[in-house]
Amino acid sequence: MAESKYESKITSAPCSAAQIYRVLSNMQNLERVKDMIPKDKIQEMEIEPDRVRLKVDGLAQKITIAIVDRIENDTVKFGAEGIPMDANFWIQMKEVSPTDTRLKLTIKADIPFMFKMMLEKKLQTGLDQAADMLAQFPYAMWQ
Repeated sequence: MAESKYESKITSAPCSAAQIYRVLSNMQNLERVKDMIPKDKIQEMEIEPDRVRLKVDGLAQKITIAIVDRIENDTVKFGAEGIPMDANFWIQMKEVSPTDTRLKLTIKADIPFMFKMMLEKKLQTGLDQAADMLAQFPYAMWQ
């Protein structure tokens, strides 16, 4: 297996890096949006400040997504456990002004070669959609 790296497009959020960091660096903020997650896709969600454990439709075991590193107002890095490959994911923030912060998402994963071709396009599309969603999130309202 070779490690692959995928980066989202760069998006712009209309708030400060501090506002974004405050929300994304605490997994307990997922409690506020938990009801928006489709129940047929994710069940049994356990949320702690640094990790979330959940049962995902199609996987036999629970997976854990944990914050493994934080750089204040700059980066939040996540690791995944319970998935069939080594993977990590991070969100980078670059404040251009107090009302304009650029966001970029990156995934590094050891994807088996036979799955790489099937997953590459889906991973890129998913990353870009997640970047768009994170850019539109109302961070300023979550004080």
